[in-house]
Amino acid sequence: MDLGIRGKAALVTAASKGMGKATAMGLAAEGCRIAICARTAADVKAAAEEIRSKTGAQVVELTADVTKKDDVDRLIQRAHDAFGGVDILVANCGGPPRGNLEEMTDEQWFGAFEVSTLSVVRLIRGVLPSMKQKRWGRILTIQSVSVKQPVPGLLLSNAVRPGVAGMFKTLSDDLGKHNITINVVCPGKIMTDRLLGGARQMGLSRDEFLSKAGLDVPLGRVGTPEEFANVMVFLASERASYVTGVALQVDGGLIRGNV
Repeated sequence: MDLGIRGKAALVTAASKGMGKATAMGLAAEGCRIAICARTAADVKAAAEEIRSKTGAQVVELTADVTKKDDVDRLIQRAHDAFGGVDILVANCGGPPRGNLEEMTDEQWFGAFEVSTLSVVRLIRGVLPSMKQKRWGRILTIQSVSVKQPVPGLLLSNAVRPGVAGMFKTLSDDLGKHNITINVVCPGKIMTDRLLGGARQMGLSRDEFLSKAGLDVPLGRVGTPEEFANVMVFLASERASYVTGVALQVDGGLIRGNV
């Protein structure tokens, strides 16, 4: 299937590892020009080189922390300078820390809002002018299944991420008339460094941990970043032109609710 996005310009944040990197790789494989960022210069450079070598895509990399307004402004400007605008935005960022109510300070609450919500707001503001001018755009954010169902031990994530879904649903009304779709994608148990860190915490081998982690997933296993990225690339494509305002979980059936 031709996804209709060859030549489109995509900006993927926090793209040096995991789901962000896999999504950037998937978009590049479909012929997109790619701008990526991460906080560590060596990591983002290595990711860019890997994407170029595997796909032949044009890749622009930048060291940036999307929780910082100046970094976001610089990132958007770099993408505009390189590509003349952004057609596809994948707003991705690390999540808030674990912990319960008694452990969390006011600063951590503000930080959770900044990392999960405000970073996305700033990125959307930056890319909208070129999308509106072209009358075509795809806006995606990687959040969590905590949008649909609270995850034990993740109070901050459970509190702020559903608000992002509410914002996206609201924006779908405003952006639809410009032929811009906007969707939240909610990963469940995906094989990332963050998930695999649980093996060390539990004193298990990697295989033991993955086997245990997949027990409550109907498909019986943890998903791969590439499986997650396949959904992202479809939603970013011309083929998903009638999908907007949704919060879609990619979780192997982990979430049991009907919506």
